Amino acid sequence: MAKKIASVTIMPGCVSCGACQALCPDVFEVKGISKVKPGADLNKHTDLIREAAEMCPVSVITYEEHE
Repeated sequence: MAKKIASVTIMPGCVSCGACQALCPDVFEVKGISKVKPGADLNKHTDLIREAAEMCPVSVITYEEHE
């Protein structure tokens, strides 16, 4: 069974590059700094969230998974 995303966190240090929002606008929003949209369906966008975390130039996007 594929793991699901339980939570997404933006750590301090975001440089507001907009890469996360470009990859997954349903979850990420950049207004000053990146934020996770309230009520975003994390499990609908698991692959894009993982990709956004990997592509973040300052590695400030983290997520927790569960079964």
